[in-house]
Amino acid sequence: MSAGIRVGTRGSALAMTQTTTVAERVSELARLPYELVRVRTEGDVLKGSLSQIGGTGVFVAALRDALLEERCDVAVHSLKDLPTLPAPGLTVASVPEREDVRDALCARDSLTLATLPDGARVGTGSPRRAAQLRSARPGLDVVDIRGNVDTRLGRVAGLVPGAPGDLDAVVLAAAGLRRLGREAAITELIDPDVMLPAAGQGALAIECRESEATPGVREALAAYDHLPTRLAVTAERAVLLQLEAGCAAPIGALARLQGNILALEAVVCSTDGRSMIRLTRSAPATDAVAAAQLGLDLAEELLAAGAADIAPLNG
Repeated sequence: MSAGIRVGTRGSALAMTQTTTVAERVSELARLPYELVRVRTEGDVLKGSLSQIGGTGVFVAALRDALLEERCDVAVHSLKDLPTLPAPGLTVASVPEREDVRDALCARDSLTLATLPDGARVGTGSPRRAAQLRSARPGLDVVDIRGNVDTRLGRVAGLVPGAPGDLDAVVLAAAGLRRLGREAAITELIDPDVMLPAAGQGALAIECRESEATPGVREALAAYDHLPTRLAVTAERAVLLQLEAGCAAPIGALARLQGNILALEAVVCSTDGRSMIRLTRSAPATDAVAAAQLGLDLAEELLAAGAADIAPLNG
């Protein structure tokens, strides 16, 4: 039995920053020391787009293996990277309060989505962002990119001295930029009315073994859990689950809790951005079961409206 809490993390700057914040808080709540355990995932090694290398789960599988093999006690994930189906033997024991849910435009010369000229080259690795960019600004040249946050920022002309600077802008998650202290690169926080975020965007998930019995750890994780965030992301992820949507499907979802009413909005786009189905549904939601049902119901409405006809689902 470890004398402290071993916290599994990917080795990227963003992952290390996120995990350190979580580890410090859980350590404080559990009154136990912590150590970080770096785990290299396939997503950190393989090249190509996410849809080509196996989807967002490539960032998660190695961390889950480390948990099951007891090389670490808890693992910290970006929630939007977590597959919608749970892993046998593991549980998401805590979802801390969410950061900014929005996508952020980082452009040369302080340009915004409205002021980027037609033909401007905008980079993103997300089919969801690409489709909504094409819908909002059909004249843009949307370019598929990979790499960590600083690598992507370096692709923007004039943003990072000595970097390639071959693009006019990139779109990244505002939460990641904030966590890394890169807010200065943001030229526009894109309104969700224009670009609906990914399910779970801005939230973290702390996973542990169902059998985790280190005194104080499960209690600390429960205390760290933020119910409004958990309800929102549960509804959002239920949309993806019911649509059987993989990472290649351009789908956005965002839920907000107002009193005891959860308002959920979701969008399904064609990859070229020319077709879009966007629906909203609200329901009382005081627990995860009700939140999940809201997501399932909205997904059924999207399917009835023709979502499977315009987007690559069943991935």
